[in-house]
Amino acid sequence: MTFRIGPRTSQIIAYITLLVMTAITVIVLFFIIFYILKNGIGQLTLEFLTDRTRDMGREGGILPSILGTLFITIFAILIATPLGVGSAVYLVEYTKGGFIRRIISFGADCLAGVPSIIFGLFGFIFFVITMNLGWSILSGGLTLAVMILPTIIRTSEEAIKAVPYTYREISYSLGGGKLDTIVRVVLPSALPGILTGVILGIGRAVGETAAVIFTAGSSLGLPTSIFSSTRTLAVHFYILAREGISMPKAYGTAAVLIIIILAINFIAYRLMHRFIARYY
Repeated sequence: MTFRIGPRTSQIIAYITLLVMTAITVIVLFFIIFYILKNGIGQLTLEFLTDRTRDMGREGGILPSILGTLFITIFAILIATPLGVGSAVYLVEYTKGGFIRRIISFGADCLAGVPSIIFGLFGFIFFVITMNLGWSILSGGLTLAVMILPTIIRTSEEAIKAVPYTYREISYSLGGGKLDTIVRVVLPSALPGILTGVILGIGRAVGETAAVIFTAGSSLGLPTSIFSSTRTLAVHFYILAREGISMPKAYGTAAVLIIIILAINFIAYRLMHRFIARYY
């Protein structure tokens, strides 16, 4: 005798299962945020946020690390975004299958799975030593740009693919060329998905440790140019926690890092929703 579950019962079971999975994910996320903020919020004073780091992090604040994190992340995004979006446009709009597209897609998928420590070693050997850029914001930014490039390519590619082909046909029928159609029709329609990829790239760049410590160094001085060595918040937190220098300041650094990531995501999603409301 075969036991069968009715459609309504199976639907209820699936709904409850997915709801529980979602609840567990959200609970874990909020627990991590709550735990870090609970232990680090007491360190978030004006002096901690605006003072220089002294005595290897035992005294002073984290201003150099905040500036170093922002500079490296902005530099990486400015390099990776046009390259990633341009590659995605080429893959979707200018190649219709074929060997070249398979090679590029395969390469992007392989890069997405490479551990960050490998990117750090590559950046150290190529940017720091071979190109003689030294431990600097430039070396760290270029390394992070290479690291987040596959994420931006793949998310942008899927977002562009999701734009209905009828949009392109209407543009062509009104006399628009291919480039005009891409710039004025396809990219604005795919912008929410592209921004999602950029946000994911920013999150990975801000929280990266291994790739940055090999290429940007860990200087505690204020960065003065793109050739200055710097220490990001993630690296500063890692050193403080691993060396046992000051756990309260380590938690404070982690709290600032989480707040920056949450603020970046909030601002990006607000801008994305305003864009969607404006054009749709």
